[in-house]
Amino acid sequence: MARVLAVADEVVEHLWTEQVRRHDVDLILGAGDLPFDYLEHLSNTLDKPCVFVPGNHDPDLGGYTRVRGLWLRGGFPARWPGPAGGSNVDGRLTERAGLVIAGLGGSIRYNDGVNQWTEQQQARRARRLARTVAWQRFRGLHGVDVLLTHSPPRGVGDREDAPHRGFVCLHDTVRRLRPKLLVHGHIHPHGEAVPDRTLDGTRVVNVVGYRVLDIPTSDHARGTTHAR
Repeated sequence: MARVLAVADEVVEHLWTEQVRRHDVDLILGAGDLPFDYLEHLSNTLDKPCVFVPGNHDPDLGGYTRVRGLWLRGGFPARWPGPAGGSNVDGRLTERAGLVIAGLGGSIRYNDGVNQWTEQQQARRARRLARTVAWQRFRGLHGVDVLLTHSPPRGVGDREDAPHRGFVCLHDTVRRLRPKLLVHGHIHPHGEAVPDRTLDGTRVVNVVGYRVLDIPTSDHARGTTHAR
């Protein structure tokens, strides 16, 4: 069993202090739209790994590669704007704390901002992710534990206004990946209780603010593709 501190969208004041140490967790999951130094604080103070996807209000993290400890973009040295030590799992697969985590960041496109995708663009990204998972299964990976997204699936806890519509393609992604848990942000509860939902047997959890989740681990084969 892995205990996870999952955060998204809203900074929780007591977590940005030493009080966060009262949470005995194995991993931090970031579902987007949080200051990167907040994620760094959580990871450094708890001394635990942080896996995240970008939200629609986060900087563009595309095009960065890490070669022998040096970040490059377009072949030139660059400063990665993401959280130091964090693993961006957007469109990728990684294994941390005994959990296999796949990620898809961003929201539905509603203006010209970064980390926004049309339904067709996100569907293509989701299919590439599913192919990566299929290849890792061929190599011995037993399954995906967590699908980490910024936006929810369409009709599963999303809203009707243009910026907060979920992605239809996530329904097919859940069917293909069969994760135990889909963790998302983006949909602010504004003080209302937000129940967990179920999609094709996968528990769907809105973690805006924060949630502490206990997620069963299983005996996964090593050698998964790690995020950068």
